[in-house]
Amino acid sequence: MGPRPNNGQRSGNRSFQNKKDENELNINEEITATQVRLVGENIPEPGIYSIGKAMTLADELGLDLVEISAKADPPVCKILDYQKYIYQQKKKAKEMKANAAKVVIKEIRFGPNTDEHDFQFKLKHAKEFLQEGSKVKASIFFRGRSIQFADQGEKQLLRFAVELEEYGRAENMPVLEGKRMIMMLAPVKKK
Repeated sequence: MGPRPNNGQRSGNRSFQNKKDENELNINEEITATQVRLVGENIPEPGIYSIGKAMTLADELGLDLVEISAKADPPVCKILDYQKYIYQQKKKAKEMKANAAKVVIKEIRFGPNTDEHDFQFKLKHAKEFLQEGSKVKASIFFRGRSIQFADQGEKQLLRFAVELEEYGRAENMPVLEGKRMIMMLAPVKKK
C-alpha cells in the first residue's frame, strides 16, 4: 500500500502555522495603508500623517506604530510600546475572568411520593444552597409506573418553589424530561 492521503491538509506550510490571531493588531511594517490617523499622547499633534512620517515619529520615540482600528478611513494608529500593551490587555482579560461570576448548580432529588419530613429536609438544604449563591436544580425521579403521578410531582415542585420564594425564584415551570421532572431555582439578588 502507498502513503495515505492527507485530505487536503498541508503539513509543512508556514503560512498556516504563523496565522495571526483575530485580536492581534498590525504593527510597524505590517500596516499597509498609505495614510494613517495618529491619536494618543505620544505625538506632537493628532491628525492624518503619511505612513512614512508616522513610522519616523515612532522610531524617534523608540516605540511601535500600532494600528488600533483598521476599518476606519484612514486607519487609526497609536504610537506605544506594543509588548507592554499586549501584557496589559492579557492582564485585564485575566482580571475580568477572575471577577466573572461562577455559577454553581446544586441538585436536590426526590420522588413523587416523598413524605413531609423528607420534603422539609430537602427544603432546608435548598435554602442553604440559595443563600450561598448557588442555583438549585430540583428534580423528581419517576421509577417504573410512578410516571402516572406526573401531576403529583409537578404539584410538589411548584410547592417547593413557593416555599423557597424569599430565597430564590423559579427560572422555569417544571419540565418533564424522560423519567424525571426538573425545575431550576436561581438565588434572589440581595439589595
